[in-house]
Amino acid sequence: MQNKTLLIAIIIIISPVLFALVAYPDTFSLSWNQGRGGFLFAMAFIVAEIIGVKLHVSKKRILATIPLAGAAIAYLVMREHGLKDYLVGVAPQFNVNLVDSWTWMWDFIIMGAFLIAAVSILFGKKWIRIAPAGPIFLCGSAAILSLDAFFPYDTLGPLQYVVPYLVKANVWIINSFDLGTAIAKENLMLLRGEHGPMALQVFWPSAGVHSIIIYSLVMMAFLLKMNIERKRKAVYFVIGILGTIGINMIRIFSLSVFVLKVSTDPTKFEEFHGIAGEIMFLPWIFIFLLIVTSIETKRMKRLIS
Repeated sequence: MQNKTLLIAIIIIISPVLFALVAYPDTFSLSWNQGRGGFLFAMAFIVAEIIGVKLHVSKKRILATIPLAGAAIAYLVMREHGLKDYLVGVAPQFNVNLVDSWTWMWDFIIMGAFLIAAVSILFGKKWIRIAPAGPIFLCGSAAILSLDAFFPYDTLGPLQYVVPYLVKANVWIINSFDLGTAIAKENLMLLRGEHGPMALQVFWPSAGVHSIIIYSLVMMAFLLKMNIERKRKAVYFVIGILGTIGINMIRIFSLSVFVLKVSTDPTKFEEFHGIAGEIMFLPWIFIFLLIVTSIETKRMKRLIS
């Protein structure tokens, strides 16, 4: 009976995303600021965290989440029938620089608020230790989108600070392996490969700085609920940070290789650029959390036995 109630709760929670996936499949791009691909990973976090919960959830609590799911679905419908145009229209009043990030930001705000409200109703104050990853992932994504909307490109100095170092490291790798000609100038890469020259200007989102922030938020929430020593938590956190930086380096490197070996056509490059980061980062963070969970589960079983 308990498993059935949790299953119903999960279905209600993920119902807005399932609705959007069926009704508006074209909006599920994996690009972090061009679609709802992040919703799928947030739902995966929710399912993974709730499925093993051994708390009793009353039917009243589950029923109370239905209106919230209905409201979230209503927002998705309204967005496609005039609300998006309204958001675009009011953007200049708020000094928005990137309208796309502004409009997608509201999707993540609404879904993040919905998830927090839903798990709060289901689990009370304990939700932060039971199912924090999904809501925090969505809210973190909303925060990053807001930064991109109001402070795009290199206007946010602290986030842009590390980019030249990543660019220099990438250029060194390209030249070391003789993949083409690469020159670094601050956040600018001058590349020449099989299809001619192309200049790439790297800003903090393209360098994956946003993924480090999102990883940090999700991982801190994830480690908060784990009953392990602080030293082990710190080790996992640092390993994850290093792994995320590594993924970001692969991201920049893959973009460079695309220019050097595949095409210098701006349209084709933008298509690849749009998915290159998230198609690496999102699976990475999910797999890393699964690995940490697996290691600690096996460790606890050994200690008990």
